[in-house]
Amino acid sequence: MIIGSLYVTAGAIALGVPCGVLCAVFMAEYCPAGLYRFMKPAVDLLAGIPSVVYGFFGLVVIVPAVRQIFGGGKSVLTASILLAIMILPTIISVSEAAIRAVPKSYYEGALALGATKERAIFGVSLPDAKSCVSAGIILGIGRAIGETTAIVMIAGNQPVIPDSILSGVRTLTTNIILEMGYAQDLHREALIATAAVLFVFVLLINLMFSVLKSKEGNR
Repeated sequence: MIIGSLYVTAGAIALGVPCGVLCAVFMAEYCPAGLYRFMKPAVDLLAGIPSVVYGFFGLVVIVPAVRQIFGGGKSVLTASILLAIMILPTIISVSEAAIRAVPKSYYEGALALGATKERAIFGVSLPDAKSCVSAGIILGIGRAIGETTAIVMIAGNQPVIPDSILSGVRTLTTNIILEMGYAQDLHREALIATAAVLFVFVLLINLMFSVLKSKEGNR
């Protein structure tokens, strides 16, 4: 279950982080004002959608699509895709705010030295905002690790080590929610130990976030 959680989270990071950061760059630097008026509320709306709605979407859309294309159904891949979608609002919102907070003089100075717009953005503005962008990514990872309801619906919930991205998987959070209702004695103690491991994961993520924020504050 620890390995399953790591697989699903790593897949969500691989899919969601590049999309989220690039979308934030687009919204901060390229998006026309008319389109931005629709995109910004849409991103905020995605952050407020309940997990069960995401899970239902994954069950009726992502699972059949993955089954038709790759031959698998409820698997590591479907869970990673859904989690990537779920962490996008956090990454986009924090990253966009960080990019907009970079002084315009940095960007204009790069242009004055002969850099193209893309080089100025990706070579000056984005690196300057990397601490806050990293903080947004860490917050997204925290949501991915702690997500339960949506993953229960699409991950397959098989308590085995997955041998491929198309294998079913059970994460730490789904194991707790599936078995706590009937667990007794040693079984219940094992679930409490599972929760303790999950708590350690979340604590490490929060410590990483605190370190990043402290470095940003000392700049």
